[in-house]
Amino acid sequence: MALRIITDSASDTPKWVIEKYNLHVIPTPVVIDEKDYFDGSTIFPEEFYDILRSGKDIKTYHINSQMFYDNFLPYAKAKDEVIYICFSTGIAGTYNAANIAKTELLEEYPDFDLTIIDSKCASLGFGLATYYALMMQKNGASKQEIIDGIHWHCEHMEHIFTVNTLEYLLKGGRLSKTSAIAGSLLDIKPIIQVNDVGALESIEKVRGRQKSLKRLIEIVGERGKNLEKQTIGIAHGDDAKTMEIMKEQLSNTYGCRSYLDNYVGCAIGAHTGPGIIGMIFMNETSPYEKYLTD
Repeated sequence: MALRIITDSASDTPKWVIEKYNLHVIPTPVVIDEKDYFDGSTIFPEEFYDILRSGKDIKTYHINSQMFYDNFLPYAKAKDEVIYICFSTGIAGTYNAANIAKTELLEEYPDFDLTIIDSKCASLGFGLATYYALMMQKNGASKQEIIDGIHWHCEHMEHIFTVNTLEYLLKGGRLSKTSAIAGSLLDIKPIIQVNDVGALESIEKVRGRQKSLKRLIEIVGERGKNLEKQTIGIAHGDDAKTMEIMKEQLSNTYGCRSYLDNYVGCAIGAHTGPGIIGMIFMNETSPYEKYLTD
């Protein structure tokens, strides 16, 4: 019997964190030319973005209740306690599907202790929350402290990002054809956030790639707290060069020293396209700081 923290691949948790903490990451389905693949298991971002650029038909769907049942079942059998940190309900139906699986499992294993947390975060936002939870567990926090810490970190997590092309927002139905055409002609780059209810929200429109990246840096300074002491998350859509430039600017501007970075994975990248850059950071100093050492 053990306490296990798990998440899914839409968290874009870096491979080194997964390996270091033996983290169970449930893969998110991706459909390419009518064939199912699983993000982080049978397809990886390094190859996915080339496929995306090739124009192949790509769709995604959230992890369904049967997939959750299959992933939770070994823990129920082992009588483990589980905390599952999931994708925002404001973007996907993951949370509801996980709860359906939980209900089914409790009929067979009534003592199964499974806590499902709607992170109201996306991508490396709940990847960072998962990383904090794993550090808390390693450093002796109680189960309730870990759960409270996950909620607190998710509630104070800022996510801002910009895309390099409007094509994929249009394909995913998050942008009208008229707005996409006008935006492309004017070289408009939207600044998008994950808001307080965990939904995507366009907050600004900036002309040009460089100005949009500069604006991300500015917003980090406007919203972030004690940035030099934080771990800053940076997610990129197959644009590591820009990611490294952004790190350098954050370090030079705000004294940032610690970063958690990774690709935007297949599940989200299919809807945002190559070139997305996202910044994830805290807007308050964590009250769980004493546990957050790796």
